[in-house]
Amino acid sequence: MDIYGGTINLLEKGLDYSSAKGKVISQNIANVDTPNYKSKNVDFKQVLLSEKREMLVAYKTDVKHVDFTHSVGSKTLDISNLRYRQDRNGVDMDKQQADLAANQIYNSALIERLNGKFNSLQSVIKGGR
Repeated sequence: MDIYGGTINLLEKGLDYSSAKGKVISQNIANVDTPNYKSKNVDFKQVLLSEKREMLVAYKTDVKHVDFTHSVGSKTLDISNLRYRQDRNGVDMDKQQADLAANQIYNSALIERLNGKFNSLQSVIKGGR
């Protein structure tokens, strides 16, 4: 029985995305002075679509109906056509810092929402006390 209709599971997947995004941003910042390093990114749309496809189940009324298919590819994208400096490094430090701040805000919002869910569950277990 799923008490919250999958909300906690979706919040967990959101935290997984935020964690992957944070790792990629940190990797980009760490390699800001590495020649020929190409900036990487985590594509939210691709992550969202792969998660939605995994959760969808085809309702088939006939044997000829086709199941939903999905292919989960790499969630990390290599942005190789961008070069910001002469050493062919593709890391824009200002963009990375802005992305890091946005990811931290997103992560904090997810954690706050997850804490609210757990506090509600704890209140129900204690009988509203």
